[in-house]
Amino acid sequence: MDEIRELKVLSYELRKKVVEMIVAGKGGHIGGDMSVMDILVALYFKEMNIGPENQDDGNRDRFVMSKGHSVEAYYAVLARKGFFPMDEVISQFSKFGTPYIGHPNNKLPGIEMNSGSLGHGLPVCVGMALAGKMDGKDYRVYTVMGDGELAEGSVWEGAMAAGHYKLDNLCAVVDRNRLQISGGTEEVMSHDSQEERWYSFGWNVISVDGNDIGQLVHAFEIAKGYKGKPTVVIANTVKGCGSAVMENKASWHHKVPTQEEMEQIMKDLEERKVALL
Repeated sequence: MDEIRELKVLSYELRKKVVEMIVAGKGGHIGGDMSVMDILVALYFKEMNIGPENQDDGNRDRFVMSKGHSVEAYYAVLARKGFFPMDEVISQFSKFGTPYIGHPNNKLPGIEMNSGSLGHGLPVCVGMALAGKMDGKDYRVYTVMGDGELAEGSVWEGAMAAGHYKLDNLCAVVDRNRLQISGGTEEVMSHDSQEERWYSFGWNVISVDGNDIGQLVHAFEIAKGYKGKPTVVIANTVKGCGSAVMENKASWHHKVPTQEEMEQIMKDLEERKVALL
């Protein structure tokens, strides 16, 4: 099996872990977890220079999960990467006194900063990338934002600064699933064309199918080689990707599946995984 196919298989395995986590913790943002999973797998298992073995290295790559409500997908990826045990995060997620809370917690290994108050990830990453330039470091900085998050003004302040400083060591990803908690993004706060908006702020813009790991990996390689501008990857995704029970339904932004729904979702995820083998 080739590497890209292995990563696709992994993305479905980890989606199943997310379902287990949310059912055990009795809460979670399952729709966005499913849309963002391929992005996180491509970054952590192919693109970024980061792992438990170098998490204290000053020249490691940096990542901020700006759409912190999709923490379940983030925890599943970090656990599979070896930062903490998978069984532990599934059993302890969202329980009283747990470090595995409902948004990224930087008391846990592998997490650069607490996030979840939307609009903060990109501005912080601009600072990280600018510091890397000033210190002569080789590391790259990545952040993932939700498309609903882009209604926050601080995102565009960060975008303007990144373009001004020509931060070509910075790559932002927009999980463009077109749904947010209160409905479709274009009805709540329209922002097409994403491509035109980012381009006007001085960014290199790449649009891909955000649930196709091969396209994502190619986009990240282009971003790494692009000089003189930061890069944004508009990752066109499907909210709830992996099961027709959830796909393209705003009601699955934050929801715990019933027993019947869970069984069908797990069946659908397994079928899609097996189809890749």
